[in-house]
Amino acid sequence: MKSFFFHLMPYGALDLSYADKYNSAWATLPNSYFDAKLGRSYYERYIGELTLADELGFDGICVNEHHQTAYGLMPAPNLIAAALTRTTKQAKIAVLGRALPLVHSPVAIAEELAMLDQMSGGRIIAGFVRGVGSEYYANAINPTHSHTRFYEAHDLILRAWKEPGPFPYRGRHFEFEYVNLWPKPLQTPHPPVWLPSQGSSETVEWGAAPERKYTYLQTFSPLPMAKKAFDYYREVAERSGYTAQPSQLGWAVPMYVAETDEIARREAKPHIEAFFTKFLRMPVEMRLPPGYSSVASIKSLIEQRYKIRSAATTLETLMDFGMVVCGSPATVRQRLAAIQKDLGVGTLIAMLQVATLPADLTEKNLHLFAAEVMPFLRELGADAPMAKESAVA
Repeated sequence: MKSFFFHLMPYGALDLSYADKYNSAWATLPNSYFDAKLGRSYYERYIGELTLADELGFDGICVNEHHQTAYGLMPAPNLIAAALTRTTKQAKIAVLGRALPLVHSPVAIAEELAMLDQMSGGRIIAGFVRGVGSEYYANAINPTHSHTRFYEAHDLILRAWKEPGPFPYRGRHFEFEYVNLWPKPLQTPHPPVWLPSQGSSETVEWGAAPERKYTYLQTFSPLPMAKKAFDYYREVAERSGYTAQPSQLGWAVPMYVAETDEIARREAKPHIEAFFTKFLRMPVEMRLPPGYSSVASIKSLIEQRYKIRSAATTLETLMDFGMVVCGSPATVRQRLAAIQKDLGVGTLIAMLQVATLPADLTEKNLHLFAAEVMPFLRELGADAPMAKESAVA
């Protein structure tokens, strides 16, 4: 199993009493809560933590895109990825992900990721998402167009990467007289595409289709929901005539490792709980704006995810639901081995910094995970050997 370090770059100095006045840390929280003098120090620290993960031998490091929120200070993840191409040497750089329905030029996204792939020596992974509901308010995008904008932008980006230009493009949402990428990506035919999601059946089915076979990542989910999504991916693959491999499945989870279980829980507890109760706080009308999700997806989310999330407000309950892994190296190894066996995943997206977790504890977490957990994980979740094809005379 491969290990990636995922960083949200949160505003760690957030005054958590904001919840007494405001119902969300997204879009409507006044930016007077942001101290501009601290901003530079956070970017310097967080880029340093991602660089440290590269030095410690992580298989990859992850950045992502969020807008107008204390939850993550990366409205332009391409800028952070560009910095990482200069400070890192071997780790894959996964941009998880660009919110395609929010952009006005998919060709610009194709150009940016092609540049990053060249600058990194072919280390870029392109993660494509629809973006969370509140970001449609923040970007003034009609959420009822979310799916169609996503699919059209995705198709145009891949065509721009693969097809010689110039060529014209006329679509429902986008129109270009010339599509002619300079530069093209270093990886051929293009960087790997990953799909982070919270369990939408439509996303799983689309990503598992034989013409794509994208790596699917399940995020912030109770274990039963994650297993349901991964099992469905495998089911779609079987219906399509192939067997899904562990490398096509990834699981993202906040994690904390310390010397003992007791120390780990004590050190992680306030920061994990702040993450789930304050940084993720969002009213349902902002989380699921009209038209953003299908009726089936909304029904599933309300019945499963949000019901559980509303009950999981302490570190202990979050651990019980499998939404957090926390403990000594031995405990974490044992827990991850059991989860990998149950879920069948080949990639762990380890969120080793969340919310208000300070620099010293983040570095400790990174070092202990890399030294005491990561080597053990390499023996788990390998792809099955592929059958040799008969030679053609």
